[in-house]
Amino acid sequence: MAEHKAVVKQLQGITFIGKTDSNHWITMDGPENFGGSNAAIRPKELLLLSLGGCTAADVVAILQKKRVQVDDFEIQISAESTETHPKVYTKIHLEFVFVGKDIKEKDVERAIELSQTTYCGVTAMLQKSIEITHSFTIKEEK
Repeated sequence: MAEHKAVVKQLQGITFIGKTDSNHWITMDGPENFGGSNAAIRPKELLLLSLGGCTAADVVAILQKKRVQVDDFEIQISAESTETHPKVYTKIHLEFVFVGKDIKEKDVERAIELSQTTYCGVTAMLQKSIEITHSFTIKEEK
């Protein structure tokens, strides 16, 4: 079993920096009315970016192996959370948006399916407690 380490250090109030095995620092913060300086991403929001980044990397790699030419790609992520503490995400929707010529729906569907069911470790962890759905749009480049 592989072991991973991370460190989170307080800068001031609820402003923190964190670093993982990849040796890159990231800043996390909260709103001013909660002791932060509102200068960085919220820790819980990082979950959404982790999910999006993980599945995006899988999908791009799979489409590249299939020699699918994608000129632009993004994932628009929306989430619902509870209103009371602990305020947890209950639903996350991923809208994959592809731009290019002759992108086939079946290639996109398969790449997303493989990411969501086989490769994306973040999806595998989160889907045990959060409903994760997805859809996609292909925009034909002119």
